[in-house]
Amino acid sequence: MTTTLPRASAILGAARTLAAKLLLAVPIDRAALSEAITLTSGGSDAAGAWQQRDSFEALEVALAMAMPELVARMDAGAAVETLEALARELPTHTVRSEDQIAFQQFSTPPALAYLAVHLARLASDDVLLEPSAGTGIITSLARGAVRLCLLNELEPTRSDLLEGLFPGASVYRHDGAKIAALLAGTERPSAIVMNPPFSISQSRGEDQNTAARHLRAALDHLVPGGRVVAIMPDWFTPSARGAEVFRRTLEGTRIALSLRLDKGGYAKHGTGIAVRLLVIDKVPGDTSVSTINRASVSELFAAIGAVPARAALRQAAGAPATRPRLSLFRAIKSGPARPVIVRAPQTNDVRPVTYQVLDQPAAMGEQRGVYADYRPSRVVIPEAGEHPTHLVESAAMASISAPRPQYIPCLPERTVTARLLSAAQLETVIYAGEAWSRDLHGRFSHPSGEVALKEDPDGQLYRTGFFLGDGTGAGKGRQAAACILDQWLKGNRRHIWISKNAPLLEDAQRDWTAIGGLPSDILELARWKIGEKITAPEGILFVPYGTLRSSRVEDTRLDQIVRWAGEDFEGVIVFDEAHEMGGVAGGEGALGQKQGSLQGIAGVLLQNTLPRARVLYASATGASDVNNLAYAVRLGLWGPGTAFAAREQFISEIRDG
Repeated sequence: MTTTLPRASAILGAARTLAAKLLLAVPIDRAALSEAITLTSGGSDAAGAWQQRDSFEALEVALAMAMPELVARMDAGAAVETLEALARELPTHTVRSEDQIAFQQFSTPPALAYLAVHLARLASDDVLLEPSAGTGIITSLARGAVRLCLLNELEPTRSDLLEGLFPGASVYRHDGAKIAALLAGTERPSAIVMNPPFSISQSRGEDQNTAARHLRAALDHLVPGGRVVAIMPDWFTPSARGAEVFRRTLEGTRIALSLRLDKGGYAKHGTGIAVRLLVIDKVPGDTSVSTINRASVSELFAAIGAVPARAALRQAAGAPATRPRLSLFRAIKSGPARPVIVRAPQTNDVRPVTYQVLDQPAAMGEQRGVYADYRPSRVVIPEAGEHPTHLVESAAMASISAPRPQYIPCLPERTVTARLLSAAQLETVIYAGEAWSRDLHGRFSHPSGEVALKEDPDGQLYRTGFFLGDGTGAGKGRQAAACILDQWLKGNRRHIWISKNAPLLEDAQRDWTAIGGLPSDILELARWKIGEKITAPEGILFVPYGTLRSSRVEDTRLDQIVRWAGEDFEGVIVFDEAHEMGGVAGGEGALGQKQGSLQGIAGVLLQNTLPRARVLYASATGASDVNNLAYAVRLGLWGPGTAFAAREQFISEIRDG
């Protein structure tokens, strides 16, 4: 039970009282709202038992409870007019909470919700998804018409409300902009009705393209041939301002109908914006269609005429099979489910990535000022996809060609043939594998309690690491995921992904599922208490840097991770945002000498304890000062076989130039 349940219970109780009033046509004013929520909260707002926003949440939930019965026996036109009239009699939302602003909680007006559901042309065998379900107004009007409702709502109290409103429905609590990745492996919807946030992203903050990101994610999760009805911001058009976003968001679809509701449609919900209502079918077709513009929902309904027919589904949205979820790279094998999250891939689903090694480096890309277009300088990869953004590098870097590689990665056949990775991303997999095929010069032992390795002729060989220093837009997360996948398919099924913070788990899942994995392949370390044995036999252990920090002497998170990995660990350790370990060496600070950072020291100890690990450092800003490269112990920048006998010499002489 979450801490939000008492609040949700109070709102649900008040909503039941208000729903009864709606069904009896009893007028509801602000006083009625306050009375209902005070009764169920056990106190007044002045006493801190509830907030004004809670009373309006109760009103919206009451609408979700009452509307289906209010319009059950009406034709569509009469239902729209009835719901418009009802909204005019209700109190205006005049209070905004911090959560409402943070989560863009402007629920769908009743009549507009009804029209959106009407345009979806739902059938009894449909699986309906509402990706930003709010207080359930849309789903309440649709659930009687479909086989299954899937609801998603990130805000905790609202998701609790949905579970109370729709018992038996699947309620998820994800960022709707990542819904395709996070629900991969679950039953896909054949219809989606959505009212996404317009300008606030939970992972990006203020972002004018938030609604477009949510729509694209919904389309990616939709069954081919399915229908989306989306309420979108007024700017989302093929006009000059948003043409490229519009085109990329709707790629591979057709717009069956385009409507615009003029300013005022959301007035009762606390905002006066104009919105667009798009009916989109997931089949290739025309996305430039004329728009019907009206001042009210009833006028829009009157102007529509017949609702465009739906396309034929190209994949049945049947019930999920009663067998374990399958990764794209697994052979299918019948039998009872086992309590194992992932399975070893079968080689019949795997193929090598073929590429040509150039004897002479490729010509430098077109130069613009100090930058040149990026191109792999030593390899040509025929089956690489086109990178979604324009990549450049400094002209100085472009003038230096990469070495000739020999390593051949393996990836799922679909990942290669569907061109899910660009040439720049596949190049990273090739060169990371090449680096991991070598060892550092010399042998080393790891004295207990010490951070530094010690040269020891009887010690162990340490595998060379790889540094991924690409900037924003290169897709470092997907590159890291592809490096893991290459090893996964070769039977190496334990890996460690260390990232800046816990919320980035969803980003890792997105990148992993985009190339053929399942979200459940990634295991959150927080699932196990400190000192508890990690019971998963295989998977990708996701670890925030902060959990590595510890002043404990024994039984730390680091010890727990190492025990799970095993002394013969040969998996990938991804240090995402590797500069987070930058303070490992300490050094001179504004207030004098600083000690090394605990999380940096833990990161180095992890590398030292697992000598055969395949270490991947990923950071666009690897170090602001050469001293902060002290964490990169696997690059062979100092030590035997280099120009610098020790790290201190490397730092001193590089600084001196």
